Amino acid sequence: MMLQKDLQTQQNVPAAKTSLWNSLFGKMDVRAYTMVGALILIWALFGILDPTFLTSRNLSNLFTQMSVTSILAIGMVLVIVAGHIDLSVGSIVGLTGGIAAIFSNWLELPAYVVILVTLAAGLVLGLVQGWLVAYKMIPAFIVTLGGMLVFRGILMGVTKSTTIPVSDSFIEMLGNAYFASGFGIILGLIAVAFILWSTFRKRRSRQKYGFEVSPIGVDIIKAVVLSLLVIAFVLVMNAYKGIPFPIIFVIVLAVIFFFLSTKTTFGRHIYALGGNPEAARLSGINIRFKTMMIFMLSGLLASIASIVLTSRLASATITAGNMAEMDAIAACVIGGTSLMGGAGTVVGALIGALVMTSLDNGMSLMGMESFWQYVVKGSILVFAVWLDISNRRKGVR
Repeated sequence: MMLQKDLQTQQNVPAAKTSLWNSLFGKMDVRAYTMVGALILIWALFGILDPTFLTSRNLSNLFTQMSVTSILAIGMVLVIVAGHIDLSVGSIVGLTGGIAAIFSNWLELPAYVVILVTLAAGLVLGLVQGWLVAYKMIPAFIVTLGGMLVFRGILMGVTKSTTIPVSDSFIEMLGNAYFASGFGIILGLIAVAFILWSTFRKRRSRQKYGFEVSPIGVDIIKAVVLSLLVIAFVLVMNAYKGIPFPIIFVIVLAVIFFFLSTKTTFGRHIYALGGNPEAARLSGINIRFKTMMIFMLSGLLASIASIVLTSRLASATITAGNMAEMDAIAACVIGGTSLMGGAGTVVGALIGALVMTSLDNGMSLMGMESFWQYVVKGSILVFAVWLDISNRRKGVR
């Protein structure tokens, strides 16, 4: 009897460890955690090689730099999850940025008109491409590759390949201003309160419907870690000039699209499209309309990114947004989005964008030649895809 009890105890130890791991990390994509670890190593390495990397000034600049890639990656997640690709977002950024500069500088229209026209242009461009993909059954790769070339050509033709300055003070503020430290503190307190509320609300909800619940200590650890990260972010930003405006745009859009992708019928349908298109069709999902919608959203987010970029540069150039689609796709894949469709998260895409921007920023501070940035980012992208394929073969998903 004693021997049987010892054997049962030994058998329960791995199960207990597995249960603790699942409680702490849940079912989140393995690559997302891998990239969090990689991000920590990247920051530690660059912090050792160049002490200025971890200063509040540089970190504030880093988060501002990642804003355009992050906004594009948020939209790209939905496109890739649905089993498509959008190669045109960089050119949409350039074209809509040029439209914003023309309406602001040449036509001297008010800022709110410029912004509305820019957003409408992004929606229309996304709508046209989505219609071609969804209703004319042209592969998204071909449609958006063509769009990438067409939109860049239109930008060059309309602007006559010249740089158009933007002098509107409100538009300039959107990409360059900072919120006061008091606002950052209030925002941080709201975020911490929301983390605590959502953690225990989710716990009560699972208990109410009889689902398995993690140990209370695990939930507390998660909430405390997330709260500390929020507090650290606010303190670091306030140590320089405050939270940059572009980061607030990223946070707001991330919250909206996180809710859209995880808490709505539309979001569940998008995952169904990428996971099993035939089953989605048989279940009555309007595949064509949903497909057109995701390209419209991608175009809209690209126009928002163009406003931020044009504001930061105080001008529109024919090279604006060049290769931005590659950074957005890489950010999604590095953050755990599967190119096969059906898997990916907004949070993972933001982690990927932060990894990409950290590499750019760190290598620039070290004075490394630009070709190394392409080599390193390309290598990481290939590694992320390889990891995705390996996980699928091992049945991790």
